[in-house]
Order: sequence, then C-alpha cells, then structure tokens
Amino acid sequence: MQMDFVNGAGLGLRRGLLGALQDCSAGEVDFLELAPENWIGVGGRLGKQLRALSERLPLLCHGLSLNLGGFAPLDIELLKAIKGFLDLHGVRGYSEHLSACADHGQLYDLMPLPFSEESVLRIAERVRIVQDVLERPLIIENVSAYAQLPGELDEAAFVRAVLDEADCQLLLDVNNVFVNSINFNFAAPAYIAAMPSARIAYLHVAGHYDEAHDLKIDTHGAPVIDPVWALLEQAYAVHGVRPTLLERDFNFPPIAELYAEVAQIRQLQTAAAPLRSYGT
Repeated sequence: MQMDFVNGAGLGLRRGLLGALQDCSAGEVDFLELAPENWIGVGGRLGKQLRALSERLPLLCHGLSLNLGGFAPLDIELLKAIKGFLDLHGVRGYSEHLSACADHGQLYDLMPLPFSEESVLRIAERVRIVQDVLERPLIIENVSAYAQLPGELDEAAFVRAVLDEADCQLLLDVNNVFVNSINFNFAAPAYIAAMPSARIAYLHVAGHYDEAHDLKIDTHGAPVIDPVWALLEQAYAVHGVRPTLLERDFNFPPIAELYAEVAQIRQLQTAAAPLRSYGT
C-alpha cells in the first residue's frame, strides 16, 4: 500500500495537545505525527477527536516498541494491530527507532546497539519482516544514546549500512545527532553530510536537557535551541528540503508557541528551497 507522503512542517500529536489542536489549520501545521501504540483501540471522546484531526490533516506514525534492534521475535500481533491502525486513518508513513527496547521485558527507554556488521544483517532482516507484515515501507530513525557498545563501525556508517542492507528509508532526527555529537564527541555537521540523501524521508527537531556541558538528554521537553536550528538548516542545504516535524512530549507551552516553532521550520524550508530542492 503506497500513499502520497507529506510536505512542509508538522507537529507531534500528544494527548496533552489534542484539545488545542482541534482548531489548527493547514496554515499552522501541515501534518501531524503520533505513536500508534498510544492510540490503538482508543475510542470515546479521544477517539473522535483523533478521527476529526486525521480527516483534516495528513498523519504520520512513529512507533515506540517494535524492538528492531533486539533479539526477541518480532511481535507479529502488534504489527497486525499497527497495520489496521495505519489503514484506518490513512497514515502516510510509518517510522520506528533504530534501537532495542524489549527482550526480557518491555523497556521504556531506547537502548543502544552494537555498531557492527552482525547487527546490520540481523536488523535488516527484521526490517524486511516488518515491511512484509505492514505492506508498507519502513522508515528508521537514528536515536540518541548515553552509552556505546563495542562495534567496528561508527554511528553514521552503521546507520548507512542498515539503510542499504534493508533497502529502507531514514527519519533523520537532527536533535539526536546534536545530542550524540556532544555525548560522544563527534562532528554533527559531518554526520548530517554522511547520510544518504536519496533515503531521507523526513526530519525531526526537538529540544533537550543539559545534564552537563558534555551530557545532553533527549527529553523533547523544551524549545529547539539555536545549534539544532543551524543543523536543520545545514541538512536542507546538503540534502534538500524535506518534511520536518517538531517533537514536544511534555512541558507544553501555549499552543501558539509551538506553532511559532513550526513556523520557524517553514521559514528555513522556504529560505533553503531556492538553493536546493529534493531530487536536485
């Protein structure tokens, strides 16, 4: 099943924003993104509000619990439930984290993976299974991390290898690149430039927490900072303008402040478009 993808600047749909978003328009938000695990089977008032939004605005889904990097068998029943949700709401694209989250029990953190050739082959096979069940392409996201496991590849090379081996697309999370560049002391612009343009489906930006000068925590609970905006601008310059989503998970400000950040994404897209558009 292939559908038209999204364009422009979007916002993550959280239950804490559901009421405020009922009055949003395409002039303020071009698309929304949600975690299907948080909405499958939800009915009543919340279900009606979600349905009203999905009928007015394009919707993407960003999963939380597939455990692509784990060793436990993939949860086929969960995948079938996700497929039903994607079909029901006409979801334009589905992404998941390039991480592990469940082997001996469900974790509520995204655990790092060994950056190894063995991991590449194993994860690529799991991606192919997911795509077969969902009857859709899978988009994988680079994740933030606070520890590194042994492996012969660096992070950028590992991500590229998985994309190539699995023949899938990338959700490039610009804030995660920035966070990891501080935590593991690498050059964020070089990482951005190393990603394969043809595989980038869309982008994320978000805020984070400064635990220390050399430790950033990817919280999605604060405004986007200037260095992350600069990385987003670089991503457009190198790879062309892509749909870009603002993530905010808690500490919600007035909705107008989130719309202003979405508008900042759109301004960067407009400024970059004459210089380099996708496919040029």
